[in-house]
Amino acid sequence: MPNFASTPNPTPFGIFDADPAFQKAADSMVIFVKRKLGDDVLSVELTKKQIWACFEEACLEYSRLINEWKIKWDIINVLGTATGSSGSIDLSVVYLNETLNFLLRQSQAYSAAAGYGSNYNLLLGYFDLKAGVQDYDIYADLKRAEGPNAGQLFISTLSGSLQGKLRVFDVMHFEPLAAQTFLLNASNITNFLATNFNYESYVNSTVFYVLPVFEDVLRRGMLEEAFRVRRSHYSYEITGTKIRIYPIPTGQYELGHLYIRVMPPMDPTLPSWASGSLPSGSYGDPSMGGVSSPANAPYGVIKYSSINGPGRQWILDYCMALCKELLGLIRSKFESIPIPNAEVRLNGDNLVQQAREDKAALVAALLDFLTQLSKQNLASIQAAIATDTNTALKYIPIPKLVWIG
Repeated sequence: MPNFASTPNPTPFGIFDADPAFQKAADSMVIFVKRKLGDDVLSVELTKKQIWACFEEACLEYSRLINEWKIKWDIINVLGTATGSSGSIDLSVVYLNETLNFLLRQSQAYSAAAGYGSNYNLLLGYFDLKAGVQDYDIYADLKRAEGPNAGQLFISTLSGSLQGKLRVFDVMHFEPLAAQTFLLNASNITNFLATNFNYESYVNSTVFYVLPVFEDVLRRGMLEEAFRVRRSHYSYEITGTKIRIYPIPTGQYELGHLYIRVMPPMDPTLPSWASGSLPSGSYGDPSMGGVSSPANAPYGVIKYSSINGPGRQWILDYCMALCKELLGLIRSKFESIPIPNAEVRLNGDNLVQQAREDKAALVAALLDFLTQLSKQNLASIQAAIATDTNTALKYIPIPKLVWIG
């Protein structure tokens, strides 16, 4: 039979057939396996293609074990990234950077619930206040205040699970933009004076003082307090789907609109809860279609030419065990072969048992080695080295200083 490179379809899957390093090793593997199984003395009932198939399987098994170990430590950093279905990404040969994406995503729901912002956005709606009407239904009366659906019934602009329980965050008598207009309008008398007398305001030409961070935190608290002190003459109470206004609106005060900021229910199955509630393309979350589990993480088969010496030695030993198992299965079809005046008993069962013990031992040794390379163990080793180094440095005598002059 010709050598590996000139043989049509030499392996069942052909994954490594074009790898020059694999081609060269495949021909040597045939010689090694047959000699180890006693071919120079007794006939070994294995063909080249059978040995090459075992060689391919050994490479795939080694790649699987290495990738499973790598996925275990990488998965937290690759969740939500591209799956690489186009074949353009192969993380089996990439040393990944650590990220906080997983923790940030975990904290988004808590941030949203606490009102500190996240990808769960607040939406603005309003009620038309009517004289003598104290109760308003959030689902029947609330209208959208922004976007292409402005003026429409709020709940009708949401779809699916987003039509669930709405959470109310803020209630305001005037549109929130009114406050921004006051702060950002340069012609406003307060901002005009601030610009000319150089005290802090919100126009571009104002000189701002650089303050420490803690003052910014205090300022935020001051503003939140101001929102509650400089309040509307209305108060509200929410019961079920109803919001009740105190006192009952009359013509004595300007009626206008009552604005509220609400958050639709969080739906973990949507790219963003804003889908179906905001203009197309707004606040999408492409990570929802990214890596979701080890099953679609883009880890390809490791090329044989990329595997180092220790890895190739493991593959050689595992291939030997696979060939021994295959030879044992072949010989197990018959317990003995009759010859003139006697019979020859075959050792198929013993070969299968030995091979399976060899495979289990090889896998266990590799997994134990990989466990020692876990991030926790590596960190512990580095910590121990640093501790021992500091201890050793304590015994180095401090040189005596000699002053000249």
